[in-house]
Amino acid sequence: MPNAMDYSNNSTPTWCPGCGDFSVLRSIQTAAAHLAIAPHQMAVISGIGCSGRISGYLNVYGFHSIHGRALPVAQGIKLVNPELTVIAAGGDGDGFAIGTAHTVHAIRRNIDMTYVVMNNQIYGLTKGHTSPLSTTGFVTKSTPYGSIEAPIKPGMIALASGATFVAQGFSAYQEQLVEILTRAILHKGFSFVNVFSPCVTFNKTNTYQWFREHLVNLDEMNSHDPHDFQSAINRYISTDGLFTGILYENDDPDYYSKLPGELGTSVVHQDLDISNQFDTLMQDFI
Repeated sequence: MPNAMDYSNNSTPTWCPGCGDFSVLRSIQTAAAHLAIAPHQMAVISGIGCSGRISGYLNVYGFHSIHGRALPVAQGIKLVNPELTVIAAGGDGDGFAIGTAHTVHAIRRNIDMTYVVMNNQIYGLTKGHTSPLSTTGFVTKSTPYGSIEAPIKPGMIALASGATFVAQGFSAYQEQLVEILTRAILHKGFSFVNVFSPCVTFNKTNTYQWFREHLVNLDEMNSHDPHDFQSAINRYISTDGLFTGILYENDDPDYYSKLPGELGTSVVHQDLDISNQFDTLMQDFI
């Protein structure tokens, strides 16, 4: 049975001490160990920002993509070789600024992969600027008088886009986060996991203590039914998106299972001899 350290490449993360991303990294490693995924059967694709560095700290296949493009790369990898466990990871901007369209379309395609958003509600790599997930009134170097824009609600975007698995975690609740990621990886379809991952250097508002005081744990609510879509929407609204746990899950068919014939077969197992395919096509015109 593997352990979490089997998925570490022993490099030292350059995140600030106390950054929530450390917990996300360890939670991914631990979930992989719980599922006994061989390192060569797993790929982690990341974008730009502090969160983008995560792919370089894992002993699995990794790809550090450009800003907002982690999901296109991850989807391509999964479609070519669906036998791989594929995880995409990104931050506020990757998922909900320049990469918003990719997030929405990846969700609606329902490709069997997991997307982890490391949500610190600020742009940390650029030294503290307002992000699309920052709250109204948030004061940063880019909004010294407070942001006048309303924040995007990640879970609502996911639900509206047709997500078949929506969950939220918190870096300080690592045991629950490991369970969420384990369930997300096992889910047959696109899993969206928003993780509140505090930036201890630049975000002095949404701190670990602030989240402990405001988050609701869905695991402690017997009345929550994650298989009821309307209930999931109502729960998101009633908590204003401040919760941890699995919000919604259904078993709609994933992308690959809806493809006809050989198209639903892994490309790595298909006959890609172009000459044979050309000869077959030509026969249709003779």
